[in-house]
This record gives sequence, C-alpha cells and structure tokens, in this order.
Amino acid sequence: MWRINGACGGVSGRLFWARRSGIVARGGTGMMYFLKRLRLRCIWSWAGLCDAWANEHSFRSWVWANLVSGLLAVLLPIGVAERALILALGMLVLAFELINTAIERAVDDVSLEQRELARRAKNAGSAGVAVAAIAAGVAWVVILVGMI
Repeated sequence: MWRINGACGGVSGRLFWARRSGIVARGGTGMMYFLKRLRLRCIWSWAGLCDAWANEHSFRSWVWANLVSGLLAVLLPIGVAERALILALGMLVLAFELINTAIERAVDDVSLEQRELARRAKNAGSAGVAVAAIAAGVAWVVILVGMI
C-alpha cells in the first residue's frame, strides 16, 4: 500500500492510498485516468516541495534569493525576454537544488559510511546547482551591463 502524506497546504492531514483506489494498480486510458494521475503527481510534487522547504536550508536560501531576483526582474526596466530568462534560470536553480537534495538523501539512505562514489555523487549534484546559479548570475551581469 502506498501512502501519500501532504506536508503542508491544502492537503495537510489527508491520506491518499493510490493502490487501494485502483489508480496505480489498474492500467487505464482516457481523460479520467489522466486527471487522476495528474492529481496524484501534483500531490506528490507539493509534498516534495514542502519537505524540501521544511528540511533543507539551502533550498529555502535559494527560494529567498529567487524572490529577490524575480522582484528585481519585474521592477527594473528590462525587456520581456530578459525578464523571462532571469525567472526561468531562477526556477532551474531551484530544480537543481531539489535534484541535489534527492541525490544526497538517496546516497545517505544507502549508507552513512564514507565512500568515494557517494562523495563524488554528492559533489556532482552540488556542482549542478553551482553551474545553474552561475548561469543565472551571468545572465544578470549581461543584462545589467546592457542597461549602462
């Protein structure tokens, strides 16, 4: 039996059993099946975001940085394309941070002992976040220099 807990928001306190309801166990086609699966994906994604917010300081830091970046992108006199680029790169940084969190948790779940491959996997995930953040920073620099 699969249990899905909503960590916060509108799904708080509700339990969903995907297998019992037949959404996962039965195959299906059609719009109703699609909508049921879409609903479950939204619940799982929201639970993941809430868990990352509650347990990952770096995720919260990037959210606040993106709020500031997004506010500046909206307030500064920049073009629509530049604004879209800044907002999209900010979302990519958050996505990479969530993937990095997933890698770190999976590695730690396997074993807490110090292993070379575990270290390399965690470092690669962290490097992915850094590369996305650098890309966002470069975009900001190019846009701001272009305004001068």
